[in-house]
Amino acid sequence: MNNPLINARDAFAASCPEERVTLNGRDWGVIDVGRGPALLLMPGTLGRADIFWQQIEGLTDVRVISVSYPRAGGIADWVDDLSQLLDQRGIVKTAVLGSSLGGFVAQAFAARYPSRTGHLFAANTLSSVQGIAERPPYSLDIWSAPIDEVRGGFAMAMQAWRQSHPDQADLVGFLLAESAGRISDDEMRARLAALKEAPDLPSDARPEDQTTVIETADDPLIPPPLRAAVRKRFAASDTFEFLWGGHFPYVLRPDLYTGLIRARMGLAQLPDAWQTGVA
Repeated sequence: MNNPLINARDAFAASCPEERVTLNGRDWGVIDVGRGPALLLMPGTLGRADIFWQQIEGLTDVRVISVSYPRAGGIADWVDDLSQLLDQRGIVKTAVLGSSLGGFVAQAFAARYPSRTGHLFAANTLSSVQGIAERPPYSLDIWSAPIDEVRGGFAMAMQAWRQSHPDQADLVGFLLAESAGRISDDEMRARLAALKEAPDLPSDARPEDQTTVIETADDPLIPPPLRAAVRKRFAASDTFEFLWGGHFPYVLRPDLYTGLIRARMGLAQLPDAWQTGVA
């Protein structure tokens, strides 16, 4: 099947492949492009570094570092790995954007390394993993369950989403391709285990105007109570809500998403569509 999202991502990946980087003994994938103020991008469970290809291509005056997670370690390990990555790249301070799983990692990073975090984007994410171990696929024994069972929950959720939102069939196809093989078995298990076993987030003492919460009204994976908890954690910070875009507004609404990043990093004015915080 011809899928324009896969085609566009593949073209980007061919021209800008991941490099492999060892951080504290763990093997990460890294895309490091551009010049200017730094932005660190962290994908969700179903994305590699290149899932942000549209933001990377659009942020031409930003040094963008986007990562793919290793096959081992947990949230605290990864946060320290990313600090080491910044040291290796000569970056003292960076904006940090994480979506879903990446949003949890980004919050942990900002809390542990506040002086290194210029602006935090907590996107389509959660602020607590309480109760997550009771929900599939997290309810499985992540490391010993057959990988088809581990991946199966995502496939069922995506198929249900395609039935209820046929206009997003290309996105579903894109994500099924990611979960079916572009993310290796051990990487997939490590991502799920990291969130399932994540420690509570420490408090974040940074100024309120240095955080932006991003959510989507029709997000099928982060229900309203979890979104509300993130807003409560950052109650004095700005929240921007996409009216549509599912769990992946950065893929489906890239121009608006990239414009929001630029504005909140102080590189441009806020797009007109965002003047009310809803678009």
